[in-house]
Formats: sequence, structure tokens, C-alpha cells
Amino acid sequence: MAKRAYSPKEIAAIHIKELPLQGKWEAAFGCPGLYETWFIAGASASGKSSFVMQFAKMLCGIGSVLYLALEEGVGLSFQQRLKRFKMDEVQGRFRVVVDDSIEALKERLKRPKSPSFVIVDSFQYAGWDYASTKELIEEFPRKSFIFISQEYKGQPMGKAAVRLRYLSGVKIRTIGYRAYCEGRFVGEAASYYTIWEDGAIRVWNNL
Repeated sequence: MAKRAYSPKEIAAIHIKELPLQGKWEAAFGCPGLYETWFIAGASASGKSSFVMQFAKMLCGIGSVLYLALEEGVGLSFQQRLKRFKMDEVQGRFRVVVDDSIEALKERLKRPKSPSFVIVDSFQYAGWDYASTKELIEEFPRKSFIFISQEYKGQPMGKAAVRLRYLSGVKIRTIGYRAYCEGRFVGEAASYYTIWEDGAIRVWNNL
């Protein structure tokens, strides 16, 4: 049986909650849906890890965040990043796990008061295939998943990551300590989020 066809008027009447971004976040990334899937990629030393932590802290002002630190764990560099961005200020809404499988994550998300936002760092270290990841997203339509991806020659590493990028509504790429939106939602023209001002000045002045 064919699925229902919607008219433009019916589509316009559907209420879709927006992620309430403000200031420099809204300028760079617009107002995507609250439950959109995010895909964040970038080369090594582009500011990706710092951007993700800043993004996580901002999200804590909206809802609770679960950070899967699968690639880095809770080693010294991760500890230093938590301190640099004063994540203790949002510790009531920010939790870190280092060894969750996709099945264990599903169990966490089924619990009452489970996190609103899930950051997977990184998709490659998680080792999840595309089909399982898509199933995870579809099973929890009222959660927002943020996938961090490694790159190889300027592209997401692995076929599964490439497919996941296409699936994601918000695509972010970090370049020279700036984060650019390349997805369906874009903020102001030619805008970007500056991750580290001094670093960005040095990089872009040398180009």
C-alpha cells in the first residue's frame, strides 16, 4: 500500500521543535531541528576536539549530554580539555562513558531521564556499521545524536562514515580552528564558528 502524500499546507502545519541556538551558534549553524543528527569531521589539529567540547557545554544548557569518549578515553588530554572549558560548571548534565557498545547505549537510552544528546567520539572507534547506526537513530527519534568522524584525504574515513554523513541533517567540518556548516541547515551567509581565535588568526593569516 502506498504511503500517504502530504500537501504543502499540511507539511507547514507540522510542529517541529527547533534546537534553540543563540548568538554565534545560531549565526553559524542556523536553527536545526531539536532531534537532528549531527556529523562533525575535521583533520587532525583543526580544532575538532575543542569544538566538540564547546558544543557539548552549550548543549548542556538545553538538556543532558552523554559523551562516549571511545577514541580518547579519559586520559590526560581529555582531562585538560574538561578543565580548559570548565565542564565542572555543567557536571550535573554532562556524563562520560568510555566503553559502551551500541546495545549498552540502547539500554541507557531506554532508562527514565536518559540524556537528550549523545556524542559518539569517534564513529570509527565505535566500530558500528551503517545499518546498526541508522537503526539506533530510528529507534530513538527524540534523541539527538552527534557523531565525530576521523578523516582521510579530506573525506570521512570509511564507507559507513560517508553514508552516515549523507544521513545527517547537520554536517560540520572544522578547518583551521573554524567550524563550518555544510549540511541542510546553514546560518548567516559565509559565517562560521571560531573555535580558537588566536589559532585561527595564525592559520588563516598564513594561507
